[in-house]
Formats: sequence, structure tokens, C-alpha cells
Amino acid sequence: MLTKQFEVFIQSHAKFPVFILGMFWCLFLPAGYLQAQSNKVIIGYIGGFRGLVKTELIDAGKLTHINYAFVDIKNNRAWLHKEATDTINFRHLNLLKKQNPALKILISIGGWTWSGKFSDAVLSDTSRQGFAASAVGIIKKYDMDGIDIDWEYPGQPGDKGNIYRPEDKRNYTLMFKELRRQLDDLQKQTGKKYLLTTAVGAFKAFVDNTEMAEVQKYLDYINLMTYDYSREHIASHHTGLYQSKSYKAHNNADNGVAVFKAAGVPAGKLVMGIAFYGKANILVDGARGLGDSVATYTRGYGYSTIKDSVLKIPGFKVYRDRHAKADYIFNPLTRQFITFDDEWSVKKKCKYVKQQKMGGAMFWEYDSDLKGYLLDEINKVLK
Repeated sequence: MLTKQFEVFIQSHAKFPVFILGMFWCLFLPAGYLQAQSNKVIIGYIGGFRGLVKTELIDAGKLTHINYAFVDIKNNRAWLHKEATDTINFRHLNLLKKQNPALKILISIGGWTWSGKFSDAVLSDTSRQGFAASAVGIIKKYDMDGIDIDWEYPGQPGDKGNIYRPEDKRNYTLMFKELRRQLDDLQKQTGKKYLLTTAVGAFKAFVDNTEMAEVQKYLDYINLMTYDYSREHIASHHTGLYQSKSYKAHNNADNGVAVFKAAGVPAGKLVMGIAFYGKANILVDGARGLGDSVATYTRGYGYSTIKDSVLKIPGFKVYRDRHAKADYIFNPLTRQFITFDDEWSVKKKCKYVKQQKMGGAMFWEYDSDLKGYLLDEINKVLK
């Protein structure tokens, strides 16, 4: 109907300048159409590991993908650790498609705490087939759109007690190959395209312990966890875009992108990670902020809390590191140091995504900025 109206308008106004016709064309488009045409993904991790998710607080129209965190592993199979609430969450998340029919919902398997059993689960052909079948079975049963793997980390220690072995390097690749095969088989049954993605440590050691040039062939997107970069004992950026001049560091987002591209991953599959939370420390006596020594580690805050509460406390001040494209807070009275992403740094990261022709942006996690300050900024730049 709208298309026919526009055709009639064009025929009757054929001499109008092209730019004026373009302006009128926007008036005939359905609400949200222009936003949907962006080729950049905006992937939000939603934490279901706590229990029931308040899906009514999720602005589905500002996301392209939701990664449900997390599905656990038990007896070498993907396993719903909190099945009673997981199943309710799946149902409620699928209802968000009424707001945004293009929204894709994936299960994310693993995470920092639940990565310790990956190595065993993918050790042999038989175990890989069983693991893949269990993961595919979950998305088939609950009508999800794909699988995300967050293995922290193949071939390296992650959380204390995690099992890892040299064979992880090859088995990481074979895991994705088997997952992709079984997802394609499911597609033949349902006629629906299923996504396969992964979250990765955005640093060289991760690349050195994997075969990313081959792995990427099976994946739709690779979510770079370009956060948690803080150095031990030093007040440093945990999610800086570039290297700071105030201290020596070996990791930042730009370096993470570079090492994955050098390893053979196309830029279009790389997704920039954004932290919706801050990390906090108490610095030593006499410290003045960035680059000084840490005395003790303290609990961080979500960005909504930082913006609406912490910054209103006397003594806290935002400092801008224009080299790293990252901000931080320091209170000289309490010696509290907080490193985080804010609207300014998110804007810089998203512009970088466009300049580098990356796939888009993802963030951990939605609960940390329920006011949507950072998600709004992501949408402004990428859409």
C-alpha cells in the first residue's frame, strides 16, 4: 500500500529534485524502517544466571541480538543450570519480538565461571557431537535463533580450577565446525537460518592458542571482549580504545582488533565490546589517579549508578584520557579510582567500528545500565 502511494507520488512529481523526493520517501516508510536498515549489529548480553530477567525493562528496538548468559555444561553437554528460571526467561525474551520482529535471541554457553568444562566436552569426535547436539537441542526446543560460545579460555587458565590442555587449540576449531554442521542440519528441517557466534579474549594470547583464520569460517560474528584490561596493582583503564600515555599497558581495544585481523579474521565479523560497568580500586596514599599504585580492590558499579549517583557525591570528578579515548573518576579525599565507559568513550568506539568496517558493537551487560544511557549512544552512532 505504501509502495503504491509512493509510485503515484513519483509519477506526479517527476520533475522534483532528487533530494526532495528522498525527504518525502522517508514519510512513507514504516516506523523503525530506517533503523532496521543499518548493517551494524548491536548485541546485548542479558544475565539470566541470577534468575528471572525483567524483560519489561529491555528496549528491544535498540538491539539486533540478545545473547542469553549463560548456559552451563554438565557431563559434556550443554545444560540449563537454572532450568526453572531459564525456561521462563526464554519465553519472555521471545515475546520481545513483538516489539522488534528482526530481533535475534541466542543462548551463550560458558562465561567466566562456567568455562571449566569446555575442554573435556570437546575433547573427542564423540564428545563434540554430543555437546553440539545438546546445544542445538536447546535452541530447537525453545525456538531460539542461535548459539554463542564464551570459552574463557581455550589452552589457557581462566577461572581458578578450569581444565585446559594444548589440544584445546585444535578442538576449539572442531567444536565450531560440528556446531555449524548441526545448525545447518536444523536449518534444513525448519527453513530458518541459525547464527553461530563467539565471545573471545581480545588479546594476543587468545589468538596464539586458537586457529582463528579457520574458526571464523564457521562463525557469523566474533565478539571481542575489549574490557577487563586493567593492570594489576596499577590504576589503569579497563576498557580503553587506545594505549594511554600515563602508564605502560599491553592491551587495549585497538590492539585487540589488530591481532584478530592479523590472525585472518575479516573486519566485518569483528564486534567491538563495550563495558556497561566500571571497575573500582582504592589507591595508595598520595596518589593522584591514573598510573598510580592500587592499595585495595573494591566493588565496581554499573554505568547508570555511576552517572546518577556516584558522580553526585562530593569529591568525585571525571578525568578524560584523550590518548586512550577513555574516561575515569578519581576522588582524592577517599582515593577511589573508577575506570569505565561513558557516552564520550562509547561514541569514540562506535566511530572506530565504522571507520574499521567492523560488524558492530556488543556490550556486557544490560542490567548495568538500565537507564539506557550507553545503549542510546550506541544507537546514535551506529544507526
